[in-house]
Amino acid sequence: MKRNIVHIDEALCNGCGACAAACHEGAIAMVDGKARLIRDDYCDGLGDCLPACPTGAITITEREALPYDEAAVLANQKNAESSSCGCPGTQARTINPAGSVSSSTNNTNKELPSTQENTADAERPSQLSQWPVQIKLLPVTAPYYQGKKLLIAADCTAYAYAGFHEKFIRGHVTLVGCPKLDAVNYADKLTEIFRNNDIQGITVVRMQVPCCGGLENAVKTALQNSGKNLPLDIVTISLDGKILG
Repeated sequence: MKRNIVHIDEALCNGCGACAAACHEGAIAMVDGKARLIRDDYCDGLGDCLPACPTGAITITEREALPYDEAAVLANQKNAESSSCGCPGTQARTINPAGSVSSSTNNTNKELPSTQENTADAERPSQLSQWPVQIKLLPVTAPYYQGKKLLIAADCTAYAYAGFHEKFIRGHVTLVGCPKLDAVNYADKLTEIFRNNDIQGITVVRMQVPCCGGLENAVKTALQNSGKNLPLDIVTISLDGKILG
């Protein structure tokens, strides 16, 4: 049948992902760094995504398309809510890091009394740039992935390595998980994240324990399955908080 439906000009699309976030029906996703209409039957043709596009890449056109399937859309939305536990804390959002560490915390030549050291540590700014961070809760597509490097870290690493924010989180989108405790294979979800977003590189930070190999292997498998050739750096942290390589 002929009906009004979204059309995306990939030449104009800058890969920001704003339209995918604005599409409540889930008809649009980021594929190879570009917005794409992935389900005709999810698109109602009303154009909620149009105002979100900063480049004018989206228009409404009349063409042959599957009829809008409201029941399928509602089922998809319900499934998405279920997978995110329906918790407001799983809502994707961008965070502006507070900035670089203050000079007082970088001054290694000056000894401070313990009370001053504690104050300096308390004022050290977070470098986290997005929420959520758990791999199971992160969306497959989001604007904050675009043009960024990913940090995929075993959750214990942030406790073992003292300068984790400044050394690893700074300048990265952070994904955290534990393959042993979560008892899942992250490869499928990571494949979709790599495939559908403009990722610039990946750093994996793992602990010096065998179970962390599951996280490293999941990333390598996802890279292979995604068809992307992305720079990959593996960093191992010892139990006493040292970088081994």
